[in-house]
Amino acid sequence: MKIIDFMGQRKLAVLFSLTLILVSIGSLATRQLNWGLDFTGGTLVEVHYSETADLKAIRNTLDTEGYSGAIVVSFGTDRDVMIRLPQGYSDKQGTQLLASLQEAFAGSVDLRRIEFVGPQVGDELREQGGLAMLLALGLVMLYIAFRFQLKFAVSAVVALVHDVIITLGFFSITGMEFDLTVLAALLAVIGYSLNDTIVVSDRIRENFRKIRRADPVEVINISLTETLGRTLVTSLTTLLVLAALALFGGEMIYGFAIALIVGVVIGTYSSIYVAASMLLLMGVSKEDLMIPVKEGAEQEDLTP
Repeated sequence: MKIIDFMGQRKLAVLFSLTLILVSIGSLATRQLNWGLDFTGGTLVEVHYSETADLKAIRNTLDTEGYSGAIVVSFGTDRDVMIRLPQGYSDKQGTQLLASLQEAFAGSVDLRRIEFVGPQVGDELREQGGLAMLLALGLVMLYIAFRFQLKFAVSAVVALVHDVIITLGFFSITGMEFDLTVLAALLAVIGYSLNDTIVVSDRIRENFRKIRRADPVEVINISLTETLGRTLVTSLTTLLVLAALALFGGEMIYGFAIALIVGVVIGTYSSIYVAASMLLLMGVSKEDLMIPVKEGAEQEDLTP
């Protein structure tokens, strides 16, 4: 098997990652995220049309009636419509909105659900979402430190932080709405990237114990080459499903699918370059991974 020199390009990979992270942090600091209704507060109205709903006509009606900033999406069927009004509108105005829609439509418009999310609830969700990501990263670090070794734990967490920041930066740069479904996708990205990193780390540990005379760079290159096929097949099959969701799943889960697509692509890259490069940077060696010998075990082996 031809060994691919992944680590020979690690300086370029580090430069590429740093560029993406700096751009993402810069965008998050200046543009921030386009927070969805779940985090900013507002009114959510679900209505059912007796015939196929014309989303463009509904948007024009709302603009005419003065409901600026309203987001209109279809969900479930082409007759079910979800309308999101930004902060500043009350649930009473949501009821008045139904009357405006009924006047502009020849058939019947039925109210299915109306919810009001206050800004305080949105702030709490934003805080809890951030704490959930930090807790996930902390538990990941503890698990990998117990399962492998502390250097592997640090490299895995650095790779996961790398993935999360770049995914957040993508949503900040593009201006796509960041809601609870996207937050759920971010947590799923952490799990996906972690799984890939653990597979690579397990092979690195195995090869460090099996290949005694190779240096760390060679051992990591061999391990990455051996797991490359599995990594690519897993990522490509996952991306095919996510692409189908993004194209045919509708606007309700579009952000969720896009967040996962970006996260899977970046997570595949980070499990190959970021985590492995961090191991070399911290000076991983076979001594870190050798199974400790119990006291007196060598003497027992020499006893006839």
